[in-house]
Amino acid sequence: MKNRVLAVMSAAVMALSLVACGNASTSAGTGESDVDYIKGKGTLVVGITDFAPMDYKDDNGEWIGFDADLAKKVADSLGVNVEFVEIDWDNKVLELNNKSIDVVWNGMTLTPEVTNSMECTNAYLNNAQVVVVPSNMASLVTGVDEAKSFSYAVETGSAGEQAAKDNEFNYTGVTSQADAVMEVQAGTSEACIIDLLMAGAMIGEGTSYPDLAHTVELTTEEYGIGCRKGSDLAAYINDQLKSYYADGSLTETAKIYGVQDAVIAQ
Repeated sequence: MKNRVLAVMSAAVMALSLVACGNASTSAGTGESDVDYIKGKGTLVVGITDFAPMDYKDDNGEWIGFDADLAKKVADSLGVNVEFVEIDWDNKVLELNNKSIDVVWNGMTLTPEVTNSMECTNAYLNNAQVVVVPSNMASLVTGVDEAKSFSYAVETGSAGEQAAKDNEFNYTGVTSQADAVMEVQAGTSEACIIDLLMAGAMIGEGTSYPDLAHTVELTTEEYGIGCRKGSDLAAYINDQLKSYYADGSLTETAKIYGVQDAVIAQ
């Protein structure tokens, strides 16, 4: 009888332990809502680089661009201010996890590395990585084989750097795509690899770099927006982008910066 009582008591203790473990597991898997966290502190901190036409400064020193304007709209919908912080692109995941920033919103290519390390939104723009050279050399670059003969500047940690690695190009890493373009302009690099959307805004006739041209496309890709892994902010941004697409404001914003043909239906 005594043994039966002990057995029953042991079973009860074990059951309670399992319940406690189950509750602890559920609690551990339930983090603070990022949306609530951002609303609580009153600011959406957006990690960016200087990257026209996505994020760049106007003549008054204010951040504008397709991504910057959309980030401002999302901040308004949250009822908070927006703050733009220039980051080292190679450290974007660290910046997110340290809560130095709340979101990476800067024409970010949805690579496996990005989607594995961040909670990403749906794709919202199409893009490609292109080779940029001085205009007088553009006719020489008809394919990847011709492009291999150049020395390149690429943004460290970018899709452009990955394209250089994949094609076994000789390259040097720089801080930003804008710096990569300046290296070619200055003649310290023979070519660079940047986003097609950036090339359309920054180089060629009527731009700051009229003597540069983009040539062969090395990749095709899609842009997404990155949040902390497990964050509910990504789903919130998805819902906002859907509403902006439905009411036409997303396309109208794209037209301001000449990227309307790259917009992906939400």
